[in-house]
Amino acid sequence: MQALALFPGAREISRVERQEPALDSPDAVKLRVLQVGICGTDREEVSGGAVRPPEGLQNLVIGHEMLGLVVDAGEAVTRVKPGDYAVFTVRRGCGRCLPCARDRPDMCETGGYSERGIRGLDGYQTEYVVDREKYLVPIPPDLKETGVLTEPLSIVEKAIDSAVRVQTTRLPDALLYPDWLHDRRCLVAGLGPIGLLAALALRLRGAEVFGMDIVDTETSRPRWLAGIGGTYVDGRSLRPDKVDEALGPMELIFEASGVASLAFSLLDALAVNGVYVLTGVPEGNRKVQIPGEELMRRLVMDNQIMLGSVNAAPGHFRMAVQDLSVARLRWGSLVERLITLRLAPDASGDIFHEHGTDEIKVVIQWDGA
Repeated sequence: MQALALFPGAREISRVERQEPALDSPDAVKLRVLQVGICGTDREEVSGGAVRPPEGLQNLVIGHEMLGLVVDAGEAVTRVKPGDYAVFTVRRGCGRCLPCARDRPDMCETGGYSERGIRGLDGYQTEYVVDREKYLVPIPPDLKETGVLTEPLSIVEKAIDSAVRVQTTRLPDALLYPDWLHDRRCLVAGLGPIGLLAALALRLRGAEVFGMDIVDTETSRPRWLAGIGGTYVDGRSLRPDKVDEALGPMELIFEASGVASLAFSLLDALAVNGVYVLTGVPEGNRKVQIPGEELMRRLVMDNQIMLGSVNAAPGHFRMAVQDLSVARLRWGSLVERLITLRLAPDASGDIFHEHGTDEIKVVIQWDGA
């Protein structure tokens, strides 16, 4: 079968042949891959050529955001059957630490985990994949056009869930409300796919959402944000350290830009008792100077929290599916418009190096649609 793979040190995707996988255990599920999203991690892999192939192989099949159709299942599988839609999760545990033993490899303590399409395990940019049922999340048929967004939205779900759990634990009045985020003022920094999905999840929870980026107001991302009731903030017109003065304090800041200088500048906008979630991973090793004493003073005296979040657990994937379903009911086809480009596998090479002006999410169509 065909696959898109990357050789270590290479900076171009190669079309390779892999043996079609077969069921290898009673709890195994085989999916025909329909769609695979391209994200910043994929592009970083290609631009740097830094990949870890599976043991015994010379290249790594990339891709970790996927949607597939069940074509076969082992006799012990109970949650899906042939003809159902599903996704597989990404990270596999180290087998040595307690979080991994409890199906929380996203919180692995040893660093010995592997990740499909990223680290030591082939990914999903191929025709068929097989994995165990414990790594599978069913997708309802009405999400066949947006189910490929489940994995990136799962990253958002974990980050927001972590922030809310912290707040409801430490704030005396938080447990009085069914949803702490309702009517809270939230700022999303960076309106790529993760940032826009964060805005979606926050709006579903009743938050007032401001989204900051450095693109023109009439381009796709600010327009999409406005469609779900968010307010666009042009970072070229409003300096990050002036957000507090112009818009008021934010009770939650969701950073999705991967720009360290922006992330720390926005601390001035964080409200007393506020929580700041970091999800972006900066590229390179550019140094940033920050006023350490002032930062410590503010975090302590204003009871503020900064936390980082990466990857997601199976439960967060299920939360993502639920939010995609609710978002479809609320905003209809607007959610589908997060996918701005769909390409066939043989037309995908340049997209790993290029960003279109109005691009949000690019998806490779393996089903020939």
